[in-house]
Amino acid sequence: MALLSSAGDIQVATDNQKGSYVPALISLAVLYFMMGFITVLNDTLVPFFKQGFTLTYSQSSLVQFYFFLTYGLISIPSGKLVEKIGYKNGMVAGFMIASLGAFLFFPASIYHQYALFLAALFIVAIGIVLLQVAANPYITILGKPETAASRLTLVQGIGSVGTTIAPVFGAHFILSRLHESNTSSSALIKPYLLIGAGLLAIGLLVWRLNLPSITTSVSSAANAGTETKPIFSYRNLKYGVIALFMYVGAEVSIGTFLTNYIADTLGVPEHAANLYLSFYWGGMLVGRFVGAYFLKFFQPARVLAIAAVLAASLIVCSVMSSGIFAVWCMVAVGLCNAIMFAVIFSLSVQGLGAQTTRASGLLSTAIVGGAVLSFAQGLIKDHYSWQLAFIIPVLCYLYIVFYGLNGYKEKN
Repeated sequence: MALLSSAGDIQVATDNQKGSYVPALISLAVLYFMMGFITVLNDTLVPFFKQGFTLTYSQSSLVQFYFFLTYGLISIPSGKLVEKIGYKNGMVAGFMIASLGAFLFFPASIYHQYALFLAALFIVAIGIVLLQVAANPYITILGKPETAASRLTLVQGIGSVGTTIAPVFGAHFILSRLHESNTSSSALIKPYLLIGAGLLAIGLLVWRLNLPSITTSVSSAANAGTETKPIFSYRNLKYGVIALFMYVGAEVSIGTFLTNYIADTLGVPEHAANLYLSFYWGGMLVGRFVGAYFLKFFQPARVLAIAAVLAASLIVCSVMSSGIFAVWCMVAVGLCNAIMFAVIFSLSVQGLGAQTTRASGLLSTAIVGGAVLSFAQGLIKDHYSWQLAFIIPVLCYLYIVFYGLNGYKEKN
């Protein structure tokens, strides 16, 4: 049997269509769990490296900067690679590369060199980017087009479980040994060997699974019509790349500075303020599961616009108020973020047909917003105030409102 996407030129070929979707979605859920877990675990590495190598805040933030910068450097080549080897092989390759990077933490720990850790993280990030480029369009295509946003939100909800667990894992296995980080990085050996082994095992499992086969053409005529149209002539993609850049930049910026913002707002030490960070990521976890349900019944673009309005309003309320009210307003932005990535991505690739994989590479490139905008917000805070610094995510969400109301629509 075969299932056509809304574009009419992407085909899912499988002998038992519905039956094969279950293992596919389970494997994708595990994939997103690992991506979320590894990405947020970087937050634990920043204070560990800062003390261990006597770094400044900007030097220690290179962990996040290089990780998200990789999306800007690798996403488009990854998209071309996935076009050649297919979605499944692209995911397997992503797991293998990420596991290699995790295993490289062992020699970096032995030599206790910050540059080696950054190199290992860069390789991990290459694997994560390849996983994103292969998995995101695969999820949107694997089922009915009208439920693509709901499906992607649900699978990303599993990824939010990873982002919620990662800080607890990092605190127990890594930060508990912060006192010895000046002379040794051995605290990182077991955790990252475990992560590397897990990534390797999952990659081998996905390789053995009989996942639905997706091809990017039904007929040469359909392909010809799609390929001759410049990819940025699709208005939904052109503005969608900017929207995703803005969204990731806003999400990462808030997450990066939330602990410091709360510490300043409440006048409490950082370790106490850090507790609220788990509520920020936990809000995204709850919101993604709830959003996956409601997106089946409501127009995703409208839900996106409403969520972005709420997010911008909560930030303004937070910076214009004080005390615990200001804190919970900022934390609640995580709940608004829950559905944004999935909806922006699904709206951006809608109708692209055979160019979906290439579009996925461009959209994954936009994740570099996490590096650029968080750094810009930090610079503003260095010279001015929290009120001015949080103008950046507010402007990001206002652009997303535009995209949800109008930017995704094609113009005649």
